[in-house]
Amino acid sequence: MSVELITEATDEVVAMMERLIPQLSRSSRPLTATQTREFLTQPNVYLFGFRTGEGEPLLGMLSLATFRIPTGLRAWVEDVVVDEDARGHGAGQALVEAAIAHAQTLGARTVDLTSRPTREAANRLYQRCGFELRETNVYRFAN
Repeated sequence: MSVELITEATDEVVAMMERLIPQLSRSSRPLTATQTREFLTQPNVYLFGFRTGEGEPLLGMLSLATFRIPTGLRAWVEDVVVDEDARGHGAGQALVEAAIAHAQTLGARTVDLTSRPTREAANRLYQRCGFELRETNVYRFAN
């Protein structure tokens, strides 16, 4: 098993996006090659990919965004998804742990994420990785 920091929009990475984004969200469309390149060239945004071994296909991904605010560098995990055929074998945990380690290397004071309560397996994963449930409200403004 390996987790890698993805920095180029190769055909393999675009194919991963095409396969995994629909598994993550029914309302989101996969990124095109151009959109994948734009995503990967953003400053302070990192994409991690998971594969079971060298030469094997990418079966999972996680996005990590970091940003500086007056109280320090923060990190946010988004879009954690593992191919449905590869779930339950540690890929999600490996991705989350790699993102946490990268955020710590960058000097992030905290790493945050959100997860719907109905995503029971994901919530257990985040707790196993050391995340603690916070008493907070999440608000969203949508046009």
